[in-house]
Amino acid sequence: MLDKLKLGINALLPKKQLTELAGWGASRQAGWLTKAVIDIFVWYYKVNMQEAAKPDTGSYRSFNEFFVRPLKDEARVIDHAPNILVQPADGAVSQCGRIDENQIFQAKGHYYTLEALLAGNEERAQHFYNGQFITTYLAPRDYHRVHMPCNGILREMVYVPGDLYSVNPLTAQNIPNLFARNERVICYFDTDMGPMVQILVGATIVGSIETVWAGTITPPREGVIQRWHYPQADEKGAIVLLKGQEMGRFKLGSTVINLFAPDQVRLSEALEAQAPTRMGQPLAEKIATKAPTSTPPQNESGTVEQTEA
Repeated sequence: MLDKLKLGINALLPKKQLTELAGWGASRQAGWLTKAVIDIFVWYYKVNMQEAAKPDTGSYRSFNEFFVRPLKDEARVIDHAPNILVQPADGAVSQCGRIDENQIFQAKGHYYTLEALLAGNEERAQHFYNGQFITTYLAPRDYHRVHMPCNGILREMVYVPGDLYSVNPLTAQNIPNLFARNERVICYFDTDMGPMVQILVGATIVGSIETVWAGTITPPREGVIQRWHYPQADEKGAIVLLKGQEMGRFKLGSTVINLFAPDQVRLSEALEAQAPTRMGQPLAEKIATKAPTSTPPQNESGTVEQTEA
């Protein structure tokens, strides 16, 4: 009964307006009031501030600055073995495993398609048929910077407008096509393990999604699909990110989805639903001897395409 009540409230909430209000409030610099809000948040969610580069909550000028706090250098260790991919974020596994043809397991009998997740891009989706996926849920208490599982060359970024449902385990179990319905930023990379996708999924009260190469992607929320294309590694303006390097961040918690091509990686046996994740720890092992070549678009760096959603 309580779960039904929570789901009903979530469906009725003016999610976009609430999210924009939360984003506005989190960006305010309000002195003692900001510190008080941060202290209550730390207490309620049991945030481990000893890992933070700045443990003193009074050192943060806004709630957003606190929420994307960097960690101490020694707080996370990156596994640098060349055949190992690492976890991109702190959180917990929502689901992971093999993609069944184009079907990705969401939870409790719910599936969604690669094509829906990738905003209808059938050509891109075919790269990941029968591949591997992992969905990582970042709770409010977690570190909210997202890192690279392996070395990668950014080829395309796509902003997809959508709903702003919460993405906690309860909604994942009850709202069909949740991750294919919500707002998201899709990042396509060329890697030594073949093509890889890393997707930052928006949610209720997620004030913004940012990447290190483009800054804030959302807001604004204009209901328009936007695409940015980037050059190859040997071309001017190429964006190359190394394993463990930060690639993006959430201002308030959400979800990261990774997609890998078939016969390229083997997910760690330790990963299962609800298993905790720590950025830098083993995610998967490379199993292919030769990565397939992909044929991403050859547009110039920074070119933006817009399509009505």
